[in-house]
Amino acid sequence: MEKLKIPYPVIVEGKYDRQRLIEIIDANIYTTGGFGVFRHGEVLALLRKLSEKSPVIVLTDSDGAGTLIRSKITSAIPKDRLIQLYTPQIKGKEKRKAEPSKAGFLGVEGIDFEILRKLFEPYADSEAAERKTAENPLTKADFYEFGLSGKPDSASKRDLLAAKLGLPAGMTPNALLEAVKMLISYEEFIEIARNL
Repeated sequence: MEKLKIPYPVIVEGKYDRQRLIEIIDANIYTTGGFGVFRHGEVLALLRKLSEKSPVIVLTDSDGAGTLIRSKITSAIPKDRLIQLYTPQIKGKEKRKAEPSKAGFLGVEGIDFEILRKLFEPYADSEAAERKTAENPLTKADFYEFGLSGKPDSASKRDLLAAKLGLPAGMTPNALLEAVKMLISYEEFIEIARNL
């Protein structure tokens, strides 16, 4: 089945949720690291910055922890920049876990593909997603060319670029690349990168 092209950043709790969605949607998917959204200010800073350029989709588990994480994100991002998606409360346990969650409901990673697909269908816009990609053809090769990856001082250069864009320090090359593509044009990137 063809993936849905989602032109908005998608925020989920963890890496297993992200892996599940990668099989269904073509989108920039960010994780909060679970409760990392409470402990690490840079996570919220990144989400705020992304929401300045585009609405963001939030999809957390339908348990107590998911509600707390969603609440934290909701308090940090203006309501008109949030698209809230909710999974149904389905009793069960994820295959990789020995025990069900405390609430006994499946998390995003355990929800059936068809249910998840239906949640995202109203936001699928292949033309917008293709326009977004065409607008900024920035690649890993560009990062390498400007010393933002693959060089001894790449991490410090990435931190400089992140600071110029109001993003948190310490971002991985892939995370920074996706954020840069969302926030500025290719031409703006070239101008900034030349002066790092």
